[in-house]
Amino acid sequence: MGKLKSLFLLLTVSVLVLSACATKKDAKDEKSDGDESYELMKKGSLTFAASGVYKPFNFEEKGKLTGFDIEIGEAIADKMGLKANPVTNPFETIMQGLIGKKYDAIIGSMAYTKERAKQVSFTEPYYYSGGMIFVSEDNVDIKSEDDLKGKKIGVVAQSTYEKPAQTLSDDIQYYSSDVVALKDLTIKGRLDAVITADIVGYEAIDNDFKIKEVGKPLWVEQPSIAVRPDNDALREAIDKALKEIIEDGTYDEISKKWFDRNLLDLDLEGVELLE
Repeated sequence: MGKLKSLFLLLTVSVLVLSACATKKDAKDEKSDGDESYELMKKGSLTFAASGVYKPFNFEEKGKLTGFDIEIGEAIADKMGLKANPVTNPFETIMQGLIGKKYDAIIGSMAYTKERAKQVSFTEPYYYSGGMIFVSEDNVDIKSEDDLKGKKIGVVAQSTYEKPAQTLSDDIQYYSSDVVALKDLTIKGRLDAVITADIVGYEAIDNDFKIKEVGKPLWVEQPSIAVRPDNDALREAIDKALKEIIEDGTYDEISKKWFDRNLLDLDLEGVELLE
C-alpha cells in the first residue's frame, strides 16, 4: 500500500511539472507570436528612431539617448512587454529608414501631415506643438510673418517648417538641427529668423539663447508615432500602449519632468491644425 501511494504521488508530481512546463512554453509561444505579428526588427525589442539632435525631445547625453521622445518610447515599449531600443537617424532621411526596415517606428517628434501619411502610418498624436517664428533678441525689424520677405530663414530640412518658410521668403538656410539654427540666430549676419516648434524655442530661451518669439504660433501640429503602412498590428499595439500611459499618469509624469506641463493639454478650439 505504501509503495502504491508513493508511486501515485510521483506520477502526480510529474504531471504537474509537465503541465507547468507546457504552460510556460505556451505563454512564451504566445509572446513570440505577438512579436512576429508586429514584424519587429529585433525580437523582443521595439526599435524606434529619432534624430538625436532635437533637445529636449531627443538628444545624446554622456553617450546615451535621452529626452521626452525617448522616455515616451521607453514607456510604450514597457507597456507592450518589449525592450526599448532607441536609435538615431538624420531627420531628413528618417522616413526612408523606416520604409527600408532599419527600425520599427519613428518616435522623434515627427508631425502628422497628409503628405507623410501617403508613405507611413501614424498613431494618435502624443503631443501638440505650435510652429513659431524666432528672431534674435535685438531684432526690431521682424514683427510678424509679413516682415520675412527677402529675409534669411533657418529651418530643418524635410521638417514641417520647410514649406511655410518657402512661402514667406526665397532665402532659406537648411539645417539638420533646430538647436544649431537657433544658435546661428545669435551670430550677427548668419540668419534673420528661424521657424521651429514653440517648445524648442522656449527651451532655448530658458538656456540663455538671446532670442525671442514673434507673434503667436502660425499653426498647431500633431507629432505622432510612425510605423510602416503594412504594420497595422504594431500601430494598434502602440496606440493601445499610448492610451494606457496617458490614463495611468505615466505620460503626465514624463511631460512635466521635461516641460513642467502636459503637452497634450492644449485648447485646440479655433486653432488651425497643420495637415
